[in-house]
Amino acid sequence: MKRFFDDLETRSPAERETGYSRKLSHMVELGYEHSEWVRDTFDTLGLKPADVRSVADLEKLPVISREQVIDFELQNLPFGGFCRVDADIDRIFTSPGPVYEPHLTEKEPLWRRGYSAAGFGKGDIVLNTFSYHMVAAGLTFHEGLRAVGATVVPSGTSSTEIQVQLINHLKVNGYTGTPSFLMAIITKAEEMGYDVKKDFTIRKANFVAEPLQASLRNKFEEEYGIDTYQMYGATEVGDIAYECSEKRGWHICEEVIVEIVDPDSGKRVEPGQLGEVVVTRLNDVFFLFRFGTGDLSSLTEEACPCGRTSYKMNGIAGRVGDAVKVRGLFIAPSQLSTIKERFNNINYQIVITRESYRDYVTAVIETGNDEHQLTERFEKHFQSICTVKIDAFELVTPGSISDGDKMLIDKRNWE
Repeated sequence: MKRFFDDLETRSPAERETGYSRKLSHMVELGYEHSEWVRDTFDTLGLKPADVRSVADLEKLPVISREQVIDFELQNLPFGGFCRVDADIDRIFTSPGPVYEPHLTEKEPLWRRGYSAAGFGKGDIVLNTFSYHMVAAGLTFHEGLRAVGATVVPSGTSSTEIQVQLINHLKVNGYTGTPSFLMAIITKAEEMGYDVKKDFTIRKANFVAEPLQASLRNKFEEEYGIDTYQMYGATEVGDIAYECSEKRGWHICEEVIVEIVDPDSGKRVEPGQLGEVVVTRLNDVFFLFRFGTGDLSSLTEEACPCGRTSYKMNGIAGRVGDAVKVRGLFIAPSQLSTIKERFNNINYQIVITRESYRDYVTAVIETGNDEHQLTERFEKHFQSICTVKIDAFELVTPGSISDGDKMLIDKRNWE
């Protein structure tokens, strides 16, 4: 299966850093000249374009949240001063807020790396179930598929029965959309009497805009023979990361700079630590530096057997508001759910207290036998996923914790 590679995807870390610095410097200079928001921000901070030349220099600029983008645009319609006024814009999309987004995807198709890494290409017929109306999704994914040579069926948000008909009549072999909608299509097909694995030709799917649960991925791949992949992005900055055939983390797209930062300070955290995903898309039209997605993730620098040399994101651990910071590191509810799945869905809670000015972590676990072995394994997995050490265990009888109880309890008093 042919997959897209180019010199950017296989360059050395030093070459990538040099390339980022060159493009970032160019973007900063253009932004200062053509963007009212960039010029005002730099002048307010006492910065000149020459002060932001490298990825490390980005920390001199503030992180901009989606809520702030909305406020800036409402104050200065339509693009909040982020966009150069002489830009040749092929289309304008909207998303709730509202946020108005200038797109130049005809010149630089988004998402092509993710689709190619998932094995989509010439000869494939792909069902694109994202909306083509007003929002960016449908057309940008469409262009990404066309960029790798695939034929697109623009089914959009048509009913599941129509989607089944299109798959059957057109011999569709690829799907892009959310995992829940693909499951809804499969359910409808089974209701209509189809044996999906036998009768349908779909053999690969690339998901975005919704998490792919491990149990659902297993169902797609084992029961229906569909090879599954994930991509990650945001409408304000486009594609950010994607899975390769190894399916062990998401490669960062070469067109973006991704920082993992402490949401409170905006400073980068160490590799492997959880923080907010902050993105700068390198371009010469829309100068949105350090866009804060609100998502929590971490970076890994380990080499990937697929041959790509970029850093990888370790999936999405949750949203900034859902996480709790413990000893300077975040613990997110989604991380605790991952651990629960690994331990056959035993009920447990992580309780955070503060003693002698130090955060104290207690794991309350329902258990019966083999208590020592359980706590040893639990401690190991917890630390590997959350990077925080457990201080104590409290073992309780089965039934003490209900399925609906919170898994993360913060009892610290900051008064």
